[in-house]
Amino acid sequence: MTTETVMTEEQLIRQATDALIDNLGIMEATRFLTIKRQGRLESVERHRLWQSGLDKEGFFDEVFTRGKGK
Repeated sequence: MTTETVMTEEQLIRQATDALIDNLGIMEATRFLTIKRQGRLESVERHRLWQSGLDKEGFFDEVFTRGKGK
């Protein structure tokens, strides 16, 4: 059986950054690290969008009647 040691966050970041730079070069590694992730909604925006289409009464009925006598 092998034992693994867990790196500190600082060590993990350093090794991952070094691997990116070694394999991509400084310019492409920097470009990769600054790419904006498209298509991902911020959590509050996602929650508001979910709420806008929510049937409040139906939701409450489902949440508060589940598990009672079923």
